[in-house]
Amino acid sequence: MAPPLPPNPAKSRGRAVPRGRLSRLAAFGSMGAGVAGSLISGGARQLAQGKRPTVAGLLLTPANATRITSQLANLRGAAMKMGQLMSMGGAEFLPPELGDILGRLRADAQHMPPKQLESVLDASWGRGWRARFARFDVRPIAAASIGQVHRAQTRDGRDLAIKIQYPGVRQSIDSDVDNVATLIRLSGLVPAAIDLAPMLSEAKRQLHEEADYQREAGCLAEFGALLADSADFTVPALHADLTTRDVLAMSYVRGVAVESLDDAPQATRDRIMTLLIGLLLRELFDWQVMQTDPNFANYRYDHEADRLVLLDFGATRRFGPEIADRYRRLMIAGLAADQATARPMLQAAMQDIGFFGPDTPARHQDSIITMFEQGMQPLRATGRFDFVMGDMLGDMRDRGLDIAKDRDFWHIPPIDTLFLQRKFGGIYLLGNRLQANIDMAALLAPYR
Repeated sequence: MAPPLPPNPAKSRGRAVPRGRLSRLAAFGSMGAGVAGSLISGGARQLAQGKRPTVAGLLLTPANATRITSQLANLRGAAMKMGQLMSMGGAEFLPPELGDILGRLRADAQHMPPKQLESVLDASWGRGWRARFARFDVRPIAAASIGQVHRAQTRDGRDLAIKIQYPGVRQSIDSDVDNVATLIRLSGLVPAAIDLAPMLSEAKRQLHEEADYQREAGCLAEFGALLADSADFTVPALHADLTTRDVLAMSYVRGVAVESLDDAPQATRDRIMTLLIGLLLRELFDWQVMQTDPNFANYRYDHEADRLVLLDFGATRRFGPEIADRYRRLMIAGLAADQATARPMLQAAMQDIGFFGPDTPARHQDSIITMFEQGMQPLRATGRFDFVMGDMLGDMRDRGLDIAKDRDFWHIPPIDTLFLQRKFGGIYLLGNRLQANIDMAALLAPYR
C-alpha cells in the first residue's frame, strides 16, 4: 500500500512545535498517561468478560492509535520521523495494528504558525531578512517531520524552494528516539532479549545528520554534479548564500508527485521505474553513495521536460566497495539458471550481507533464501519484472511475518544493510503502486 497524499498545508491550520525538553517530555507524559489509562480500563473490561488480555492487544487499539499518532505528529522532529521510518511499507511488512498506528504519521504533518516561522528565520538570517525577497509565501507548499518548505522569490529574480527546520528538532533527537523506543518496547512486539541499543544509536546519528541542512546541501550539490549531464533527471540547484544549518535554499522545480501517476500511460510509468532502478544501481555499484529515504514525496515528475525530479538528500549515506561486492555476488547467485548449484553462493552472500548469522537455525536460513529466490524467479524466467505479479508481495509478507513470530529468530542486520534494504523495499512498493513492468535484465547486465 502506498503512502497517502499529504494534506495540503495551505488548507490546514498551523500548530506550534513544542521545542523545550520539558514541554516535549510533558507531551510524551500526557500520551503515556492516556495510553496507560486505556490499558487499565481495557484490561479490566476484558477480565470481566473472562478474557485474558495482553499488553500488545491493549496498546494497539483504535483509540490508542489516534492518541499516539496525534501526539507524535504534534511533536514532529525525531519522534514523528521515527514513526515514519518504521512505517515504510505500511500494512505490507508490519503487523497490521502497528502499521496502522505508524502509517498515519505519513500524512499528518502540521506546519508552524507564522509567528514561530518568523522567529526561526530571524535566528537563521537575522532581522530584516524580508528585504532580500520580492515574495515569500508564508504558507508552506509542503510540511514533513523535520521541516517545511516555502516558495520564495529573491529580489534578484531567483525562484526558490526553501526548507526550514522546526525549532528544537536537533536538541530533542536523542530523547525523542529513546521515548519512541519505550513505546516499541511497551507494545510487546519486539522480544525483550533483543538489544536495540546499536540500532537506536545509529538512528540518533542518522537523524542528527538529517537535521544538519548544511550537510544536506553538500549532498544536494554532489548529486547535482553526478547527474549534471543526464537528460533524465533534475536535481535542484543549491543556493548557498541563503543556506544555514537550519535553512536549505534550492531552486524551485516544477513536477507532480510520482504516486499520482498510477493512471498515467503504461510507458510513462515504466519509464519512471526504469530510471529509478537504474539510478539505484548506479548509487550502489558505481558511486557507493545513496539517498536511502524511499519516501515517495522525494520523487516528482516533470511532464513538460519528461524528467524525474529528485528531492531531499538528508538521508544520503556512504558505504564501502565491499558492500557493493556482496550485493553483486547476491545478484549473480540469484540470477543463476541452476538454483540448486548456486544456493551455497547465495547463502554465503546473504550471510556476508547480514540477513542472518552463522548460528541462525537452518530452517530460518532456508526460509529467507526461499523468499529471495521467489522474488528473483521472474527475472530468471523472462528478464522482465512485473511489479504486480499475482500476490507475490502478499506471499513474501506472510513468509516474513511467520519468521518474525518465532521469537527464537530475531536478527538485526548491520546498519548499512538496513538502510539499503529500506531503499530497495521503498522502490519496490513504488513500482507496485505504479504497476510497472520493466526490462530488469537490461538494467542489471552491466553489473553482472
